[in-house]
Amino acid sequence: MAEEVTSEKKAAGEGGLNLSKNAWIGIAAAALVIGLLIGHFLLGGLGGGALKKSTVSEGELDKPIATYSYNGASKNVSTREVIQQSGSLDSAKKEDGNYDIPSADSILSFARNQIISAEADSKGIQVSDDDLAKYAEEMLGSSDFASVATSYNMDEETVKSLLRDSAKMSKLREQVLGETDAGQAPEAPKEPEVKGEVGEDGKEAEPTEEAREAANKEPKKEYADYIIKLAGDEWDAEKGAWKSEDGPYATALADYEVKKDAATYEAANAAYYVAYQQYSEKQSEVSQKWTDYVNELMGNSTIQILTLKS
Repeated sequence: MAEEVTSEKKAAGEGGLNLSKNAWIGIAAAALVIGLLIGHFLLGGLGGGALKKSTVSEGELDKPIATYSYNGASKNVSTREVIQQSGSLDSAKKEDGNYDIPSADSILSFARNQIISAEADSKGIQVSDDDLAKYAEEMLGSSDFASVATSYNMDEETVKSLLRDSAKMSKLREQVLGETDAGQAPEAPKEPEVKGEVGEDGKEAEPTEEAREAANKEPKKEYADYIIKLAGDEWDAEKGAWKSEDGPYATALADYEVKKDAATYEAANAAYYVAYQQYSEKQSEVSQKWTDYVNELMGNSTIQILTLKS
């Protein structure tokens, strides 16, 4: 039974980069729009009303099951296109030779990616063959498209098309975000190595909790270097101390002694939490900027679906 949806209902987008058999790259572009509003969409309509069946024959694969509008232009969506965004026609073919009509979520995902791809085209964003190979290496660890296609039971041209669209959308995201990239998440400090006592049998026992605590409190240069690198401008190299007592790192490490050549693992761990919190806040800021951009884009788009599948 079809869900009743009005033209004013908004849907949250779902998707993400998943290299499993069932989702493959999703396309990877879906990862760029997690949690976004999809704009207006309807079930039914499109001239002929809602579909009265849940499968289509091979001859009906290219008939429209949905339509979407973007920038004043409307385009149809076929069962073939939606199936091929996540798998092959061969694997989707049922024993009776027919194909299940894709779910509304799958159709929305396809239309959403196409709209963002079209936006990238309007910005003059292109993906060369070299760009495509580099992107494939980054995302899949291989630019051997024939092997990738075989691994995911898809044809090579479909794989290239999906990856090209995804790379294009990634470039669009970089263009929109500009210099607001959150950078890399900080790496946690390496825990001190603690050895247990060797027993009469010559085997080393697990370190005691007391031994671990003692190691965590032992000052070492490597932890001082770690903290100073994270703190950046907050640390005065000439004085070998904090420039100010009210900075984020100085505040968080107020109960720890930090010298230019000695600090404990506990202090380094406290510094790590400061760095990760700053990274998370920046990441949220970056994500929100992209979300706002795509929400505005989707809010001006319309998607109409002829499927009864939820």
